[in-house]
Amino acid sequence: FFFSSRRRHTRLRTVTGVQTCALPISSVNDQIDIFDASGNANTYNITVNRNGKLINGNAGNFIIDVKGAWYALVFTGDTYGWKVA
Repeated sequence: FFFSSRRRHTRLRTVTGVQTCALPISSVNDQIDIFDASGNANTYNITVNRNGKLINGNAGNFIIDVKGAWYALVFTGDTYGWKVA
């Protein structure tokens, strides 16, 4: 999965295996919502590929491993990158 729009809601189904999604490269004013629609992220993790930007100030991908999780990622700028809420 690749995200490209300013505001995006994405339901990921983790029924049969892990999922990977990539955040947009151009991120000004973006907010991405990711929802574990099938409730299996605790078994089949969701990897949010940072695509070169920071996530919570860190240079690593974000792993969703909580059953039924729903996260909002808001781009705050290049200094801190994506803020996970």
